[in-house]
Order: sequence, then structure tokens, then C-alpha cells
Amino acid sequence: MTDFLNVSASLTARRWVGPSPEHHRLAEAMAQQTGLPLPLCHTLTRRGVAPEAATAFLTPTLKDLLPDPATLLDMDKASTRFIAATKKGERIAVFADYDVDGGTSAALLVTWLRDMGRSCTLYIPDRIDEGYGPNEAAMAALARDHDLIVCVDCGTLSHGPIAAAKGADVIVLDHHLGGETLPDCVAVVNPNRQDESGDLAHLCAAAVVFLMLVDVTRKLREAGEKSPNLMRALDLVALATVADVAPLIGVNRALVRQGLRVMADRDRIGLRALADVARMDTAPTSHALGFMLGPRINAGGRIGAADLGARLLSTNDEHEAQAIAERLDALNSERREIENTVRAEAMLQAEERGTDAPLVWAAGDGWHPGVVGIVASRLKESTNRPAIVIGFDEDGIGKGSGRSVTGVDLGASIQKLAAEGLLIKGGGHKMAAGLTVERDKLEPAMTRLSELLEKQGAGAGGPRDLKLDALLMPGAATVELIEQLEAAGPYGASASAPRFAFPDCQIHFARRVGESHLKVTFSDGLGPRLDAICFGAFDGPLGPALEGHGGKRFHLAGRLEINTWGGRRNAQLRLDDAAPA
Repeated sequence: MTDFLNVSASLTARRWVGPSPEHHRLAEAMAQQTGLPLPLCHTLTRRGVAPEAATAFLTPTLKDLLPDPATLLDMDKASTRFIAATKKGERIAVFADYDVDGGTSAALLVTWLRDMGRSCTLYIPDRIDEGYGPNEAAMAALARDHDLIVCVDCGTLSHGPIAAAKGADVIVLDHHLGGETLPDCVAVVNPNRQDESGDLAHLCAAAVVFLMLVDVTRKLREAGEKSPNLMRALDLVALATVADVAPLIGVNRALVRQGLRVMADRDRIGLRALADVARMDTAPTSHALGFMLGPRINAGGRIGAADLGARLLSTNDEHEAQAIAERLDALNSERREIENTVRAEAMLQAEERGTDAPLVWAAGDGWHPGVVGIVASRLKESTNRPAIVIGFDEDGIGKGSGRSVTGVDLGASIQKLAAEGLLIKGGGHKMAAGLTVERDKLEPAMTRLSELLEKQGAGAGGPRDLKLDALLMPGAATVELIEQLEAAGPYGASASAPRFAFPDCQIHFARRVGESHLKVTFSDGLGPRLDAICFGAFDGPLGPALEGHGGKRFHLAGRLEINTWGGRRNAQLRLDDAAPA
């Protein structure tokens, strides 16, 4: 494969990889056939969209894409039992995971029940004291005081804890990989059960909960009864889909697209308060969900009180929302400090071990279990490899988290390790997984995991490849083009935003902004100038090289966005990399 623009080693030591000649031909053919801009056609063909499907792809709707909930196994059992509990006024408990997906899933049920004039008990386990998922003590205690327990974003592998819930019925609404057997309960609705078709495997737990409520609504309407407007709950589904790194394909695109519209109305008190403390001053985007709102909601489960996120998302009290939002913002700042320390140690360890293997991993004593997942994500991003980060306690028990790359099913491999006895427990889904391991089994477990991941193709790509969609001239980067590109979104997992290369550019202005960021203005020397921002530029070689450009010309690469500073809307490049021209 030829280096794009002959860049084999950029300023950040990455090789630039551009579209293939075949990709070019497909994009040009689509542009001629549809009349769409060529940069947009490059984006669509990269996603595998045919010219005749372009219009439908750019306008995804729930009407066209939302699956029939009844296609999921056990859905009828779950919705029927949930309706019965609601109508009879039974005591309902919601047991949720402590991350964004769990919190939004819980909030969906809490708010729906409240709108129906019912209440429920919310239970979210402590990450450190109880760990992930239902435990026997908690389930037994809930069963003593409740008739129905709904486990959301957890429960599929919880045979023992669910058996301990004696006297109560249990419904599981989950998306994590299932085992060979299911727990004995009323229903396990999970698109990743082994006996499912797999057609909806990309759904997060909140989307599964939403589908159950769709089925509930349908049954109530058939009986002539009213129910809450579920369309107003799509802000929660969108937040969960993006924050849980669910692939933005199929119905997920429509769920996020519509959910962002709902969120823009700022009707949900908790999200409004959180957006304000996060200083979100523009309409919400998938990037804002993943990098501004999601981390703050997760901060409670990582290093604070586990139920803060779900409480924020379900409250109807302005004062409570403001107080929780401020606390989550403070916890997120604290989380960053802890993360930075662990990340530096993990990165050093991973580099010493080597980052060319199919798996990149690091482990350390006392590393906070609440940040190992974030650090694993950072390792994955910097190496283009599945990554595992594990923190050991004083008893020699390590709790770890992993993140994967597209096309490599990490959850299934972790589950296989657990079945082989190399882990105390482990599971997850394709893109993320968790595990618990004894210290003396760490090395053999990681060796075996690397073998399993290599069979799936992990490690095949260059660890420092920067994939580019097409060439673009600065004058072509207009607000209109960016809006057209946004129509191919939302962007995120399995649907990365298009990245363009601007060749042979002249730097007109380059200045440090804040502690480590860089503001740049550039052009091709003939047409209009384009502004760019590079966050963290002075944490590496990009900042010094471009600030001290000395009149040299550079190839620049990054993603386009609309800058709304000062009430104006201007095109801007979020700069990722550069190379001498």
C-alpha cells in the first residue's frame, strides 16, 4: 500500500494511509450518479453505501429502521410481566450497572413508571465493594421487599445471584455476551444471547430497555390504555449508545440522530444541568455525548457514589439536578488526575513490553479500578490494538477492563479465558470487556488472550497508521460541506468521522492557546484561508514544529467541524497530524 502523499513518518511518527484507487472510482461514480459532493461520496463509499441507497442513508428514520421488539427472544414474557406489575401496583426494583448505559437504562424505567403514577427502588452496586452485576446479598435483600426485580445492563451471566432472589420475579434486559445457559428467571431479553440471530447485536442495554417499553406501549394501546411518549426518552438512548461505544450502524444511527434532536430541546432537567456545568454552548453532538456528558456521568460510578448518574438522569427536581451535576463535574476532574497517573505508568509499561503484538496490556498495584477502562481506551487509541489494563489490590486480585478495535470481538475472547479457568470471571461485548484475575495467572492469561485476538486479525494493521478519506483544498472546506458531511453521521464507534488531508499548505499564523493547544491559520497559497485547532499539540512534536514553521510548507490532516465562537459559524479543522510537504 502506497503512503498517502508519500508520508511514511509524519510529525507524530505515523504513516498516512489514503483511499484505494477502487475507492476513488466508487466515490467519483457516486458523485456523478447522485450529484452529491465528492468528499461526502468518499465518506459514504467508505461506509459501504451504494449510490442507490445514499438518500435513505443520509435520512435515517426510526419508522424505517426500528425493529419489531417481538423479534427478540423473551420480549413478550418481559413486557407482559412488566405490565402486570405496573397495573397491580407491585413493588418493583431496578438493578442497574454503574456506567452510562446502566444509568440511562435505569432512568428510562424510573421515569416511565413515574409518568404512569408508579414508583420503584433503584439499586446500583458499588464498583469497588460489590463489583459489576448482581450479587447474591443484594438480590436476596431486594427480593425480600419487592415482587419484581428488573436487571438492566447486567444479569445475563448472573445465575447464582438471580437464584438468590427468592420470592421475587426477575427480568433481565441486557446486551452483554451470554453463556451456554441462561439464569432461571421470567425473561432474559438480550440480543447477544447465544440463541439469538445476532441481527441486533449492536444495541446497547438502553436500546433494549427502550424496545421493551415500545412493546409495553403497543400492548397498552391495544388494550385502549394510555402510556408516556417514548420519543421524548430518546435523549437517554442516544447518550447510552454513544457513551457505551455501540456501533453507529443500522437503527443506532436513527436512535442517536433523533435522540440528539430531543436533547437539543433541553427538557430533561438532569441533562440540562449537566450540559451547563460542562459548558456546552452549542447543540449536542455525538462527540459531546461521548466526551463531555458521558465521562461526567461515569465519574460517579468510577470514583464516587454509584447511583449519581441514574439519579441525575431521572430527577424532576431542579435543585437536586444542579447539586448532582456539580458533584459529578468535580468527580470528573478528580478522575482525570487519577487517570493521568495510571495512564503514564501503563503507557510506559506497554511500550517496554512492545506495542506491535495483537494485544497491548499493562497491570499495576493499586491502580484504581474506576479508571482502568479509560486508560485501556487510551492505549487502544494510541496503538490501534485491543488493550487491557488491570489494577491489583493488596490480596493479589486484579480487576481489569479492556477496549477493542473494530472487527475484533474482545468480549467473546475474555469469556473464553474465563471458561478455560485463566480468569476468576470475565465478560462483556465486542468493543469492551471486564475481567478479574489472580496475580499468578496474569501472564498466561494475557498470552492466551493475545493468541485468541490474533486469530481475529488483531495486530494486522500498522499501530501508527492514520487513515485518511480524501484530499481537500482549504477553500472547499465550507460550512455547507460540513453540514452535508454531518448528514452521513452520527459519527462514533464503527463509523469514524471523515478525516481529510490538505496538501502542501502555507502556515500564515500559529500560536499557542492555553497550556498546550495550538491555533493555526493556513491556505494553499492561492485560495481562502482555513482556521485549525490542535488540542494537546504541545504535549508532542506537533505544536513546536508548526509554531516554529519558519515558512516551511506542510501537509495537514484532520476532521472538519463548525466553530460557533462569537455567534458566528465558520469552518474549522480539528488538526490531528502534519508532515513536511
